[in-house]
Amino acid sequence: MFDNLGLVFSSVLQGLPITVSATIGGILLTIVLSFAAGLALLSKSRTVRFISRVYVEGFRGTSEVVQLFWIFFVLPLLVGIQLVPLFAGILVLGLNHGAYGAEIVRGAVQSVPKEQHEGAIALNLSPLQRMARVILPQAVVETLPSFNNLFIQLLKSTALLYFISAGEMTERGELLRPALPYNELLGIYGVELLFYLLLAIAITFGMRALERAGARKLGRRPKRKQTALSAAELGGAS
Repeated sequence: MFDNLGLVFSSVLQGLPITVSATIGGILLTIVLSFAAGLALLSKSRTVRFISRVYVEGFRGTSEVVQLFWIFFVLPLLVGIQLVPLFAGILVLGLNHGAYGAEIVRGAVQSVPKEQHEGAIALNLSPLQRMARVILPQAVVETLPSFNNLFIQLLKSTALLYFISAGEMTERGELLRPALPYNELLGIYGVELLFYLLLAIAITFGMRALERAGARKLGRRPKRKQTALSAAELGGAS
């Protein structure tokens, strides 16, 4: 059953750089679109809010696979430009997950206490200064746990690039399927699962580190330390 495990491992490993590139590219585009669309949803302009809402609902409400087919197969028919599979994949990953991220950003900004807004106004800060120096630093920290989940979902969505032959891990594994005995499927899909799991763990470690750094920058103490300190204080008081 595992006679060709070395071959499977090396083949899937060849697709790892494409999967990582698609993930990193998709995450970067997701971050840009999330904040652009999320802040646009809070704009005073009805036109800006409408355009942003159309984008968010359009990409949240349609299939990511169909979006990929539109970008890679239909768009060249309309504009005469054939996109590279990896670039098309990054574009769809960013557009799709950026729509979800926009709601994360919108909710995080609205979760900042009203007193923070009032304090910034009392300091005579302009709207742009209030957003950049007071609201966004707090909102960004609040977005990190949700973005962690979103980025892991984006990582798993890179498997869809198999449909446009981008050369990522899933495709590399599928190319082996016809050439190996049926009982080797466990090895093929087991190795793929392992790689995706390790990448997801790496994303989680990175995001947790950002959460801790953001909490320190805002002067927040880790919950465990707060709990231990409170217990010590109670013990001393008794």
